[in-house]
Amino acid sequence: SSAGWSPVFVDAPNDGELGVMSVGFMLPDDDNAVVWRGPRKNGLIKQFLTEVDWGDLDALVIDTPPGTSDEHISIAQYLKLADLSGAVVVTTPQEVSMQDVRKELNFCAKAKIPVLGIVENMARLVAPMSSMTFADRATGEDRTAAVLAALRAADPTLLGLDASVDVFSCADAASSPRSMAAAFGTRHLGALPLDPELQRACDAGRSLVDEFPKAAACAPFQAVVDALLAALPDRDGAAAG
Repeated sequence: SSAGWSPVFVDAPNDGELGVMSVGFMLPDDDNAVVWRGPRKNGLIKQFLTEVDWGDLDALVIDTPPGTSDEHISIAQYLKLADLSGAVVVTTPQEVSMQDVRKELNFCAKAKIPVLGIVENMARLVAPMSSMTFADRATGEDRTAAVLAALRAADPTLLGLDASVDVFSCADAASSPRSMAAAFGTRHLGALPLDPELQRACDAGRSLVDEFPKAAACAPFQAVVDALLAALPDRDGAAAG
């Protein structure tokens, strides 16, 4: 339009509209790669910030790739004079991920970007007991039918429980995302489980809270949102809660 590029708007149930802009919208095919050097990527980031007709926004959220690359430096420079609320940093619990996140936190400190908090993603795998499969460890034989039958005979309500297990575990509590947040003086906003229903909601572009209200990740997800809203600074610069 004459006012600039128009974002793609998606109806958000009960919450108005969500406007999205992505370089993926400009590619002829979803599977095409963007093979650009830094200056061209930086130019597009600037265009997204200055030439998109966003209209009146409650918030502008910029999703960046992991690391501390050109994209992060450019965004920090372009938004230097803007009323930047801060960054939300996401990690999984294993040390190889937290090593990168500690660099990201140090980058934010050097760039004078406030860190609103850390979100722990894929904290545990959570799935309904009834969806589990079971195998004999020695032979590999599928024993799912026998196990489910035994559980049903012992107590049918057991099949209504969720089972969980650590997949990406940290060495100990002292090296957890929560302790990392404390070490950097920022908030641990919450932990999201590795939930198949959350994955399906993401793949389908659906609202987890509205369409999968009984999902194991639903309550933790809402808790993260509430913690983030409380961490956002008010107009006087102080955190809301």
